[in-house]
Amino acid sequence: MIISFLNQKGGVGKTTLAVHLAMALALRGSRVLLVDADPQGSALDWSASRQAEPRFPVIGLPTKNLHREVQAHIPNYDDIIIDGPPRVNELARAAMMAADVVLVPVQPSPYDVWAAKEITDLLREAAVFKPNQKSAFVINRKIVNTAIGRDVAQALADYPYPVLTATISQRVAFAESAAQGSTVLELDPKGSAAMEMNALTDEILTFARKEK
Repeated sequence: MIISFLNQKGGVGKTTLAVHLAMALALRGSRVLLVDADPQGSALDWSASRQAEPRFPVIGLPTKNLHREVQAHIPNYDDIIIDGPPRVNELARAAMMAADVVLVPVQPSPYDVWAAKEITDLLREAAVFKPNQKSAFVINRKIVNTAIGRDVAQALADYPYPVLTATISQRVAFAESAAQGSTVLELDPKGSAAMEMNALTDEILTFARKEK
């Protein structure tokens, strides 16, 4: 299964989610490849700063032929996670065309809801070529104990794609783990951040396997 994290708005936490989903799947026994399709190379930087034994390889493929080049890796992995670029461009289109599932991280702010229109337009275009592709929004960096996460889910209801129920909150643990090339799943596997990430992983797998 190939999962791409895409949003034309930067700073929504695509890399954090991509790295953590890759780790969650690897810890469950999946053979995982993480593809960094962002020219900024944040996932590669994360991998380079890791001191612990790597759980999965991270490769850079910020190329408009990504959807073709990734095909060569499919036989060697159960799951391929793509950390997409911060803008809607040829790279984003290639990452979208490569994917079985496209996840769009959205922060709980009106700006993010408005910005989601561009990526949903692109998803509609892709659907012509990939009619079985599934897409969904993921609410990321939700402020704990506020209603704003629920409000953004209602605002996104105007778009033709579902909003996953599991949300990821704004937590210092994510930044702290990234600085060590690690994840919350390894540093504090029973903590709130890890529990949220595991719940999101469960929902992503259920969503991906559902008949369209």
